[in-house]
Amino acid sequence: MTTQGDLSAEALPDERSLEASLRPATLGEFVGQSRLTENLAVFIQAARDRGEPVDHLLFYGPPGLGKTALAYVVAREMGAELRATSGPVVERPGDLAALLSNLEPGDVLFIDEIHRLQPSVEEILYPAMEDFRLDLVVGQGPGARSLRLELPRFTLVGATTRAGMLSSPLRDRFGYSARLDYYPPADLVRILHRSARLLDVALEDAAADEIARRARGTPRIANRLVRRVRDFAEVADGRDRPIDGDRARDSLARLEVDEAGFDKLDRAILLAILEKFQGGPVGLETLAAAIGEDKGTIEDLVEPFLIQRGYLERTPRGRVATRAACSHFGIEPPARGSQARLF
Repeated sequence: MTTQGDLSAEALPDERSLEASLRPATLGEFVGQSRLTENLAVFIQAARDRGEPVDHLLFYGPPGLGKTALAYVVAREMGAELRATSGPVVERPGDLAALLSNLEPGDVLFIDEIHRLQPSVEEILYPAMEDFRLDLVVGQGPGARSLRLELPRFTLVGATTRAGMLSSPLRDRFGYSARLDYYPPADLVRILHRSARLLDVALEDAAADEIARRARGTPRIANRLVRRVRDFAEVADGRDRPIDGDRARDSLARLEVDEAGFDKLDRAILLAILEKFQGGPVGLETLAAAIGEDKGTIEDLVEPFLIQRGYLERTPRGRVATRAACSHFGIEPPARGSQARLF
């Protein structure tokens, strides 16, 4: 099985604490997503002026774009405590009830991967979000009784990479929903310079530009790549020499990250479609079997970037490589009769 390694937008187990140290503390420090942050600034200021918690918020989009960071920023801007959990961790209604009943007025409850909440757990959340109450059934059978607990007013911040998997009743209870999009290189350069300062890394503009162009529009990947480039630079040049564009290009080449931000898995997927399946269409399961990769990894972690950048299309009949993919690999597009989607 192949793996994305440095270009996976999922947080790796050993980098969560480092991510926390690089996380922006305020909306002013948050780079990119300007329309979203401008709206949040208004909602937060209005809530503070009224002396109320901000409305429930839902952030969705590909991994690594800052959904968790925004939850922490909202809590800090509101002067509130943040209680964090994730959908898979909250397995039973009682787990959620325990979280809700321990909230203080104004607290921010952050649920990552909120689309993975069990339906029985989700039903407990509806009255909590809408009326700030907790409806529980105590006991079983004829002796069961309903118990209602009043909750302090709080803010729920949900994050998901699969907004389409949220039920309508849950989605409709959020006061504001916003999609986070991939970042342009200019924003990633600003993020890289900030991270370099915090990491005590001397990063020249040319090096930041090189990393930003290959970071797949994702701050998490950009921060990971700058740490890997730093490792190569320190071993080759010592710690006192700034990282220049040549060193960044050499390091990224050794990591097998090309100028489009492709790694081994991206290239395997696109080349399989182009060479084994004449450009497509090819079904997801067939494609996954052809390259020895899990279909969920392809669908959730790889395809969003390739589709957004115009290298891949999803069609009713399967995955299709585009002209841009052919051009990137120097492959002549398949004949019109075998793959009309390329034309």
